[in-house]
Amino acid sequence: MMRGGWVVARKITLPKISLRSLCKMPAAYFRHEEGADQFHVTFHFQNADLGVNRQFNFSRQVSESVKDLTNRVSANVEKALQKKAKKKKKETEDTSSNVRVEILKNSALVPPDTRCADLLKCSKNLTLHVAGVDYAVIMNAPSVDIVKLPASIMAGFPVYPAKFKMLFAREESSKFTWYRCATSTCSECVQVGSGYYYTPTVKDIGSFLKFSCVPSNGDVEGPVAEEMSKNVVEAGPGRCPFENRHVFTSTRLEKDSFRVVSYNILADLYADSDTARLQLFPYCPPYALNVDYRKQLFVKEILGYNADLICLQEVDSKVFNYDLLPVLSSEGYDGVFEKKGKTVSEGLACFFHSSKYKLLDTHNVILSEELPENPLFSDLWQKIRTNEPLITRLQARTTSLQVTVLDCVNSQRCLVVGNTHLYFHPDADHIRLLQAGMIVLYLQDILLSVGRSLPDKEASLLLCGDFNSTPECGVYQLMTQQVVTEDAVDWSSNEAEAVKGVCLSHKFNFASACGTPDFTNYTEGFAGCLDYIFFQTDNLQVTQVVPLPTEEELKQHTALPNVVFPSDHLALVADLKWKES
Repeated sequence: MMRGGWVVARKITLPKISLRSLCKMPAAYFRHEEGADQFHVTFHFQNADLGVNRQFNFSRQVSESVKDLTNRVSANVEKALQKKAKKKKKETEDTSSNVRVEILKNSALVPPDTRCADLLKCSKNLTLHVAGVDYAVIMNAPSVDIVKLPASIMAGFPVYPAKFKMLFAREESSKFTWYRCATSTCSECVQVGSGYYYTPTVKDIGSFLKFSCVPSNGDVEGPVAEEMSKNVVEAGPGRCPFENRHVFTSTRLEKDSFRVVSYNILADLYADSDTARLQLFPYCPPYALNVDYRKQLFVKEILGYNADLICLQEVDSKVFNYDLLPVLSSEGYDGVFEKKGKTVSEGLACFFHSSKYKLLDTHNVILSEELPENPLFSDLWQKIRTNEPLITRLQARTTSLQVTVLDCVNSQRCLVVGNTHLYFHPDADHIRLLQAGMIVLYLQDILLSVGRSLPDKEASLLLCGDFNSTPECGVYQLMTQQVVTEDAVDWSSNEAEAVKGVCLSHKFNFASACGTPDFTNYTEGFAGCLDYIFFQTDNLQVTQVVPLPTEEELKQHTALPNVVFPSDHLALVADLKWKES
């Protein structure tokens, strides 16, 4: 398989062609992206006498001549024919002379010295003639550029391409099919599923899986591409505790109700390290810390909540691009993602179901960068700017706030959804409190802006995240009691950086949708409530809080993460409802 070239799959079957304005001859697919030095050709060739039935794929330079192209096609087809003839111990005139290959336009031969670059510019009504077979040339048909299945596949957990890219195609128009195969070279496979992802069953254990895609743009179908798994389906860890929670979320909410999930999924860069394996999570088997294992669990968990809004923290950029976004998109979600600064590969993600929400705007701010520059924070900056130890530590942080402004479909309402992950250090209550104060100021400004631009809409605010702060600390007090005075103990959590003369306040009537559970984070070194979904009680009310796992379940494998919990945090899941106006 070659990135940037035509996909070469282990098994390629005869392309399905749906070209409404095309005659019934087979198709040869030419692909050229504007400005590229190469173009790509693929066609399916059959010779019943010699038993040849295979796909041919070429990557050629646009600067070469048509003669160069046809000579290469001729040589490759001839080689395949001779190889089959030799196997059959059969010599024929057809394989002892060059295979005739020509390109015609409107049934007239294209001059051999024509540059391929010029040919590609005038690609209508072209025919590729190969050894007596005429192919209608289709330019930039939908195609699969990259497809790769994951190395680890477990029964009971969703499997989907680890890498997948289509060109000139739309996912919603394309067809995806899954097959169970006895061997990796098996041609007789049994169809077991359809759709972008498939959940293997116990019947699939010990078998290989094959993924098939017919790319389409809605009008035209491109050549089918297939990929076989390198490893067999293995047994999974059995029923996970989060599946007990799915009993409460088996259906999606309707009308004025919506389900919110907030979840720190544990970034791979924090799990895949010697510190994680030897110090933070020594009780967790190394294979269960591997992101290839963990993502099978958290993708299944997230899907099972049937949420309308999903706010995630510690999301690896690769996990967003190759796992969460494609899988959730296939279920009707849109999503936005922002890294925590240029040097950090993880960040914040917000997904929203398109049946209920339309994206109006999105913002992402690094709080330390905004503090000295944004007029919103000028009063706060003036009070702390001379505290050099504090400023040095604050500005080294990449803590960010993601804001997603959503229009509620078929409603005169909209939601402003904040998502954050505050600084974690034990002696940093003062840092987290300053960060929380900046967040409420920023969200207040966004809410006012939404009110000005959409005066007929009722807007309300949600703030989700991992706040790294227990209910006894100032962050929770600020959110739920609207004020933290300058004598709060949090300001002195580090004496060398103590904050003086700062009082924080806001006017939001916030409450925690899930209350203050005993645990949202559970490790050997710490267990407590750090995660919250804050909502405005003026406009919204809680109708259901999905119960968290019991402490007995959390202790079953010592602590989190483990073979049945993919993160050191637990997902918060709450159902909310708009109050009557």
